[in-house]
Amino acid sequence: MKHAIVFPGQGSQFKGMGKSLYERYSTAREIFEKANAVLGFRISDLMFEGSEEELKQTRVTQPAIFLHSIVAFLMHPELKMDMAAGHSLGEFTALVATGVLSFEDGLQLVAARAEAMQEACNLQPSGMAAVLGMDDEQVESICASIEGETVVAANYNCPGQLVISGTRQGVALACEKLKAAGARRAVPLPVSGAFHSPLMEPAREKLQKAIAAVEFHTPSCPVYQNVSATATTDPALIREQLIAQLTSPVRWTQTIRMMIADGARDFTEVGPGKVLSGLIQKIDSSVQVHQIQE
Repeated sequence: MKHAIVFPGQGSQFKGMGKSLYERYSTAREIFEKANAVLGFRISDLMFEGSEEELKQTRVTQPAIFLHSIVAFLMHPELKMDMAAGHSLGEFTALVATGVLSFEDGLQLVAARAEAMQEACNLQPSGMAAVLGMDDEQVESICASIEGETVVAANYNCPGQLVISGTRQGVALACEKLKAAGARRAVPLPVSGAFHSPLMEPAREKLQKAIAAVEFHTPSCPVYQNVSATATTDPALIREQLIAQLTSPVRWTQTIRMMIADGARDFTEVGPGKVLSGLIQKIDSSVQVHQIQE
């Protein structure tokens, strides 16, 4: 039986995140302080004491979730890891956990990604919406039918739950059409832009430059990437797909199904929240799912 480790993405943040790790482990304190130095601001203070509003800022959210997740992982060296994956931002955590990236490089890339995404969000009004209770193919077809606007499938989270992304007008029009076509819900999400859509192209170009300057190593186990939903241990392919991820959909449903097909029967979600655990159980209720937050 193979054991898969998965790492969460944006949306799992909460006030006080990582504080118990900081208080319990001297090694964790060292890593948090190193992160503060790398980032040039005390992200630990924002994680432990910041308001929900402060934690929602992309420049804070992404490094905070990355930091909480990787520290929790490093505090549990007994964890068996036959394969790894992360949801969107979580893919960077997976790459540090498997040794593809150093901690410092991973953190700097996450910070660069967050800043580039925020800048891309500021270029035009855009957003995302969660669509519940409709087949993926029907959602894709309705998105494609919206004329004059960009709107695409962005996150294939689990059967019957797909997130769409695009211009604000495009997402609003798609939501109306989706509800009229029978979607149980089509709800705008509280995010600042159209992540995992063509509107992230300016961010992709900036991230590409940052990624080009960093060394990628062979992972300690196969990594399943969002773009392809398939396993790889090739550093060049990992680099290429990490760049493509910003403008491509997160194929989470397909990723988990592929991991299960490759022998995973036991999943551990490492990091803040339990979002991925819930999604995995909806994808396949026969597998074991655990969480480690601290």
